[in-house]
Amino acid sequence: MLWPSARAARTDATLLAAWQSSAEQHIGLLSFGDASWSVQRSLPVPTRAHGLWAEAGGSVLAVARRPGDWLLRWHPRTGQAQWHWIGEDRRFNGHVIARDGGATLWTTETDLDSAQGRLGVRDARTLEKTAEWATHGMDPHQLLALPQAVGELPAGTLMVANGGIPTLPETGRSKREIGRMDASLVALHPGTGALLGQWRLPDPYLSIRHLAFDPVSGTLGIALQAEHPASHPDPQAKAGAPVLAVWDGRTLRAADGQPAMAGYGGDLCALPSAAGGGFAVSCPRVNQLALFDARGRWRGALAHREAYALASRDDRWWLSGAAGVLVGQGEAPPVLAPLDRPATALQIDNHWVPVPG
Repeated sequence: MLWPSARAARTDATLLAAWQSSAEQHIGLLSFGDASWSVQRSLPVPTRAHGLWAEAGGSVLAVARRPGDWLLRWHPRTGQAQWHWIGEDRRFNGHVIARDGGATLWTTETDLDSAQGRLGVRDARTLEKTAEWATHGMDPHQLLALPQAVGELPAGTLMVANGGIPTLPETGRSKREIGRMDASLVALHPGTGALLGQWRLPDPYLSIRHLAFDPVSGTLGIALQAEHPASHPDPQAKAGAPVLAVWDGRTLRAADGQPAMAGYGGDLCALPSAAGGGFAVSCPRVNQLALFDARGRWRGALAHREAYALASRDDRWWLSGAAGVLVGQGEAPPVLAPLDRPATALQIDNHWVPVPG
């Protein structure tokens, strides 16, 4: 059992999220109470948002879902919005991060002429690009700066998930030439973009998508999405594919002992230290939250309809779903926090981020 005690969980928090309400797309702040949650502030956006980032001064960053053309800084307290539109020969790939306390942003992007991945280096004040680095692969998705040294790589090293799926400007999100897939995890120097390491899984059809760091074990978790074609010799390869891989600074390996999860890991987070660390992966296609230890060994699952956006901070974690939000704290069993007013029901998107109080 992951949560053996019966201690009640506190659920008060604020999360930055993206959602669809009626026909509009929004980003905004969701306020959580003891048994319900509601919208605190929101801003309409032109298309679906994907990656989100909470900045230290209270502002937030959001970037369009791939292939996206906008990047946004929003100040929830004042309502001020700062927009940036990408050039015609590039597209955003859905994620942005900021250097803590610094003046730099990084965005994952695609060069539309070559289909190769790029890391945009941007001025944090203006959002304008100041440099561009190769990601040494196609379809770069989430990126993460290591919060501590892992193996021979120092703290601050940029880890980038190259999803590996070939795309062309005229096909948008359509997946073509899957046989050319080349997914990889890369480590880049945060000052120069130099390649410090690159790792691949044995199965070339596992797309490397989302990242989370477990400080308990010093391990990086990677959510996977299987792209095995219908012509694959094993008809069960996609349905039974692992949804998690783990990286310890030396090797990248897929999870062990996992039952079939439709081969689709939507989002992931590190589990609280009170639970021993490890990772949780949302699996919306089978309506479950998959649980693993830090070595990628299967620990069990929780049923939650349309489980998707995941986030954790300190000893708490939050999981979106069709029936409400599943909230866990420390060793306590998770509790369900339904929306307080059904008329304002929201379709939460792929990710959300805890905002400091």
